[in-house]
Amino acid sequence: MDKVNKTETEWREQLSPQEYRVLRQAGTEAPWTGEYTDAKTEGVYRCRACGAELFRSDAKFESHCGWPSFYQPTADDAVVLIEDRSMGMKRIEARCARCDSHLGHVFEGEGYPVPTDQRWCINSVSLALEPAGHGPDEQAISERHTASP
Repeated sequence: MDKVNKTETEWREQLSPQEYRVLRQAGTEAPWTGEYTDAKTEGVYRCRACGAELFRSDAKFESHCGWPSFYQPTADDAVVLIEDRSMGMKRIEARCARCDSHLGHVFEGEGYPVPTDQRWCINSVSLALEPAGHGPDEQAISERHTASP
């Protein structure tokens, strides 16, 4: 995976003010305001900043927490996990591995009926949904996904 390296000026030119605040400054969008919180569309969720594939709709679930929730990323190397103590508690921050943009946080052991016992709580503004059948190489993506453990 080729890393994306841009200056903060380049990011500010590319992203809206809200996107910049969340993706580059580790902000959080208000709960229940994101466009993908209740989305049911089948497809691929990509990083809004760089386009890297992060999550697939079949790993999305209803957590009723106010943000889109997934139980796993598409690939282990799609995201980087970082310890975050910014709110006076230990949390695990999820960042895009390709461009280092903030996505949200990962929580474990909450009892959701998902295979990983994880809730990847991701800001909608960090994502761009590519509906199934609309990607440049949808067949290859589908084959990679079904071949994954």
